[in-house]
Amino acid sequence: MAVTSSRLQVPNAGEVLRARYTRRLPARLEDLRGPAHGTVDLPLHVVWSGRRSFDVSALRPRMGLYRTVLAEGQRQDVVDFLNRDLLVAQWPVLRTLISRLVRDVWEDAFPELRSVRIATAV
Repeated sequence: MAVTSSRLQVPNAGEVLRARYTRRLPARLEDLRGPAHGTVDLPLHVVWSGRRSFDVSALRPRMGLYRTVLAEGQRQDVVDFLNRDLLVAQWPVLRTLISRLVRDVWEDAFPELRSVRIATAV
């Protein structure tokens, strides 16, 4: 009787997270229809402790909102709370405040973000 070994490949944490962040991406940046002004109150499934209300008109609170939604939001949250023009405009700084994995997923999916980063650095 032959003994067979069933070795399952276990994905590493980076692969699992990359797949999770990729599933959260909108189809196009133009789908991001979040507000450009006013206050955003994030639901508990996005932010379960700490600050939940953000003034989108002010830079620092907006950066906090975008960091949180990029890291914790589901696809519909990304679409509802992020604004395409604001995301692109603040990407050169925002990309330094988020994890490398989130940054890479977004820049791989939307070369426009990588272009903005490069144009700003020049």
